[in-house]
Amino acid sequence: MKNSLSYRITWAIRIIVSALFIFSGIVKANDPLGFGYKLEEYFTVFGLPFLNDYSVAFAIFICSLEIVLGGLLLLGFWRNKVLWGLIILIVFFTFLTFYSAFFEVVTSCGCFGDAIPLTPWQSFAKDCVLLLMISFLFYHRTKIDSLIKDEYTQSILTACIIVVSLGIGVYTYNFLPIIDFLPYKVGNHLPSLMAVPEGESLDEYETIYTLHNQATEETRKMTDKEYLKQEIWKDESWKITGEPETRLVKKGYQAPISDLIINDLDGINRTEEIIENPGEVLLIVAHDINKTNKDGLSRMNELAQKLAEDYRIYSVLLTASSAADVESQTADLTLYADVLFADAVPLKTMVRANPGLILLRDGVVIKKWHFHLMPNAEKLASDHILQE
Repeated sequence: MKNSLSYRITWAIRIIVSALFIFSGIVKANDPLGFGYKLEEYFTVFGLPFLNDYSVAFAIFICSLEIVLGGLLLLGFWRNKVLWGLIILIVFFTFLTFYSAFFEVVTSCGCFGDAIPLTPWQSFAKDCVLLLMISFLFYHRTKIDSLIKDEYTQSILTACIIVVSLGIGVYTYNFLPIIDFLPYKVGNHLPSLMAVPEGESLDEYETIYTLHNQATEETRKMTDKEYLKQEIWKDESWKITGEPETRLVKKGYQAPISDLIINDLDGINRTEEIIENPGEVLLIVAHDINKTNKDGLSRMNELAQKLAEDYRIYSVLLTASSAADVESQTADLTLYADVLFADAVPLKTMVRANPGLILLRDGVVIKKWHFHLMPNAEKLASDHILQE
């Protein structure tokens, strides 16, 4: 009976599950390269690093699958196949999130991308609830009716959903995310995001010593505070052995950007100089110079030359690669940007392209470009550079 309580509950759960899968798929498809980085973490954990080269393809496929299954469940098309697909997918996700949480191997599962960061245990709890909901739908699958009965129309709509879901991931991979949820998004003042606000506390750690009594052969562990309070260091029979352990006691304020350190070839820290530079600075970000798009890098170098000559704009090539690799990969170029070095993680976060462009003014992100959508110097200057 369509007016029965179980039918109404089935419809409500059907909407919730569909919405969650569609939302999850779209949010990750908005940034498939970021989701691909997350998959690489899982590949490393499970000893499958050879799959890293296919991480983006897997990311786009998984995002599309979530959107398609969620959409078809809502429409009621291919009921049994869709429910089986949802069960297999949620069991797989539940295993991954439990493994991540229990063994503390991946700090964030990336379920909702960077839009809604979840801890591994939160992700696991979410997947358990979804597993129960999907199991309920499977048990009451006869109550899931198709909103459109004509099979030809169902096939056309299904094909459209597949094309659109794949298209979102392909588009954002090639032209940057439609919505940027990362701390380096346009409009953000980077120095502010790297600083700890006044009054905020930092992380608190304690050091644990392993002590050995040379007279009694007793061994004990003691924190640094206990060690000082008990003045055990005055007893010469107690000696610290091994390396001290450091443990986080209290989590403090975490700056949105806490891992960006920019050094030159001599190891001199240039972070403040680059990030807080008055006026415009063009950042060419190529986190892996060996895998960067060579044509894109060449065009960015030409842009840096033009901006330096006509507008006196300072340009920097930021990379996590070695100086030798940079020299090897740019041997056929006359670089018009200073080469500086940073860790790959913040560089991957800065811009989802290899290479990508970022224009800063007084520490504010003015604009970001994928190498597929680079402007010429005149267009960039007229739109984004303040003329004297």
